[in-house]
Amino acid sequence: MRILVVEDERRLGAYLRKGLTESGYTVDVADNGVDGAHLASEGTYDLVVLDVMLPGKDGFEVLADLRAQRSVPVLMLTARDAVEDRIRGLTAGADDYLGKPFSFGELLARVQALLRRGTKRRDIEPTVLRMAPTWSSTCRAGAPRAAVGPCH
Repeated sequence: MRILVVEDERRLGAYLRKGLTESGYTVDVADNGVDGAHLASEGTYDLVVLDVMLPGKDGFEVLADLRAQRSVPVLMLTARDAVEDRIRGLTAGADDYLGKPFSFGELLARVQALLRRGTKRRDIEPTVLRMAPTWSSTCRAGAPRAAVGPCH
C-alpha cells in the first residue's frame, strides 16, 4: 500500500516515513503544498496524510485540488486542532483529522482503519465489457451461417 505524506517539518516527515515504512507501507514525502498536490494528482496512492500549514499551497487547497480529481482517503495531521479547524477539514473532504502532538500508535491505527474502508479503489471508473449479439439460427436450408451477424 502506498501512502503520501505532505508535511513541511522535515524531521516529522522523516519520522512518519520511517514508522510507516517499518509498518509495511511504501511512503513518499512532499515538504510543501505545491509538490504534495502534484504527487497526489499524478501518483497512485492508497492514502494521503496531509498537514494544513504548508508553504506554497495550504493543506485545504491541496485537499480541494485532490477532491476535484480523486477520492483517495485523506488524514489531516496538523497543529491546527481547534474544533472549527477540524470541522473545516472534515467538511472540505478529509476522511479523518488528527491534531499534533500525536501518538504514532494512534496515527497508525487511524491509517489502518482508513485503508480498511478504502480498499476498494474509488478513483477508478468500472470497465464495461460490451459483447456483440450472437445468433442461434441457421441460414438457407440448414447451412451454418457466419459466427456473428444475420444471414444475408
